[in-house]
Amino acid sequence: AGALAFYILSALFFDSFVIIFVVTVLLAALDFWVVKNVSGRILVGLRWWNEINDEGESVWKFECLDQESLARMNKKDSWLFWWTLYLT
Repeated sequence: AGALAFYILSALFFDSFVIIFVVTVLLAALDFWVVKNVSGRILVGLRWWNEINDEGESVWKFECLDQESLARMNKKDSWLFWWTLYLT
């Protein structure tokens, strides 16, 4: 959402499309990283990453909390995470 807001409002402050584009891409990448590594882990207990094994093959790893830990999580935080993800 921050990247989109910056892109829309940046025409008021910058004349260079290149600067606007670069900053927008960086903000979108930062947003993706935060959702993937911070928000997803804290609010819903999900995490994923990619590893290269000894044979040089790409292996995707998916991780989630156990049922006991998930039961202790705040349901409102989980609801907020998923709905903001859907809306964006």
